[in-house]
Amino acid sequence: MLSLTWPEVRDWLLGAPLKVVVTVAIAVAVRWLLHRFVDRVVATATSRRAQRLAMLPGRAGRMLAGATGLAGERHVQRTKTMGAVLRSVITIIVATITLLTVLAIVGIPLGPMLASAGIGGVALGFGAQSLVKDFLSGVFMIVEDQYGVGDVIDTGEVVGTVEDVSLRVTQLRDGNGVTWYVRNGEIVRIGNKSQGWSVAIVDIPIAYDEDVERAQSLIREVAAQLADDADWQPSLLEPPQVVGVESIGGGAITIRVTAKCVAQQHFGVQRELRERVKVAFDRAGVRSPAALPLPPYGSTRP
Repeated sequence: MLSLTWPEVRDWLLGAPLKVVVTVAIAVAVRWLLHRFVDRVVATATSRRAQRLAMLPGRAGRMLAGATGLAGERHVQRTKTMGAVLRSVITIIVATITLLTVLAIVGIPLGPMLASAGIGGVALGFGAQSLVKDFLSGVFMIVEDQYGVGDVIDTGEVVGTVEDVSLRVTQLRDGNGVTWYVRNGEIVRIGNKSQGWSVAIVDIPIAYDEDVERAQSLIREVAAQLADDADWQPSLLEPPQVVGVESIGGGAITIRVTAKCVAQQHFGVQRELRERVKVAFDRAGVRSPAALPLPPYGSTRP
């Protein structure tokens, strides 16, 4: 029959069990503190860029901040994703260290276990290299805000709209409606067509013998009217600018107009500029380059 005295029981309780309880309590406290720290760091990192853009003067700064979704759902989602990832990593690391410490306290030999874990880890590492690469690439993409849901990006292999971003793959839909699943580790370069701003470029040809100054004056008037139009102000960051003569040749003089726009809004601005310039030229009698006559059917040009 097992007989223990109170001093023996007290010494046992103050030995390994107390050490285990203290170790677990410290681990819980460390995990809680690190989680709080991660929450603060991630929130600060995601809002820093928004603060920089908000400091830009005038309407351009406000529109850039809104266009990139810096205060919207995208950044809330990114913050939650990164916070969840980092908290999970911290939990795994703290739990592993705590478990090994507890095993050492209760007297279980760790040598054979660590050796077996090391061999298994090496084998798993060779088999999961691509998975780890995809995971790390996904973490950096989210942290650096390279793109988000709704952005139009060029991954080198496909151009499309981002529909979903995970730590392993990015889901895109191209212009034909095809859904693409691109592994994050395979993306070498990314061109984001939705971040910040874009430039509308319009080349307007006129006849070679037309008055260039008169044509440019008409284009400036059209650009000013477009900039003052309330329907187009949300798309324009700056008024359109007449750059000047871009090229001369083939019986035509080409005048270039540029406009700084909200990302992905330059297509509509380009079309509107062309239409308004065409109407203004027709009213003022500014001629376009004469088109060469088409040869009769079945014949070839000499």
